[in-house]
Amino acid sequence: MQSSLFAHNDSQAQERWSLQNKQMLRIVLEGHDDILARKGTMVAYQGLVEFDAEYQSNQQGRARAYTGEGLDLMRCHGQGTVYLANLAQHIHLVDVEQDGLTVDSSYVLAMDSSLHHEVVAVDSLYGISGSGKYQLNITGRGRVALMTSGAPLMMQVTPDKYVNCDADAIVAWSTGLRVQMQAQTHSSGVWRRRGNTGEGWELSFMGSGFALVQPSELLPPQNAQIGSGLAAQYGMGQHGVRQQNQGNAWS
Repeated sequence: MQSSLFAHNDSQAQERWSLQNKQMLRIVLEGHDDILARKGTMVAYQGLVEFDAEYQSNQQGRARAYTGEGLDLMRCHGQGTVYLANLAQHIHLVDVEQDGLTVDSSYVLAMDSSLHHEVVAVDSLYGISGSGKYQLNITGRGRVALMTSGAPLMMQVTPDKYVNCDADAIVAWSTGLRVQMQAQTHSSGVWRRRGNTGEGWELSFMGSGFALVQPSELLPPQNAQIGSGLAAQYGMGQHGVRQQNQGNAWS
């Protein structure tokens, strides 16, 4: 049999973490280096690999119930190769070191089991659309795989150059940055004849680090039900966001 499909063979990369392609993650397990992955994101594997639901502490459960922020993870362990993907999202590998990483949990695909993650509050008197008032703080040393809708923009933040990002487009940022939430448009703008700009909450980053922005202001529909109509496939409709994907921006 001949087909151009055979050009998309296993990459055979020797690195533990690598990209099979822009939308598929390839991880090699050697029996002593478990990884944590978003539940339901395994698309294929080779070898003797097992998948177990990751234990969630009472504190993590309470934080998830109160804030809506958190991760449903599975532990991948054994010897073999695991392939992970989620809704054809673009995948990016980030090495977390002492500075730490703050991220919306909707964009986390996988991480080293040695990393610690907890829900933190973004310092503000107001909540922000889509991104939410609470985020996930990842600390320790290890690697994280993040997802974006399309190719992202990495913006460097320095003490003499702060960065503003739309709250619905921001994916992650250096934990050490100072963050301030503000409205781009004054409330009085809605009474002007020309209307407002359509822009809502934004985050202002100050300090030294980076901010990762995606070319989309919509979160991925994590629990969309395929086969329940076109709207449900994109996280909308009676079987999409309103019943199975609470808090998602697809509404």
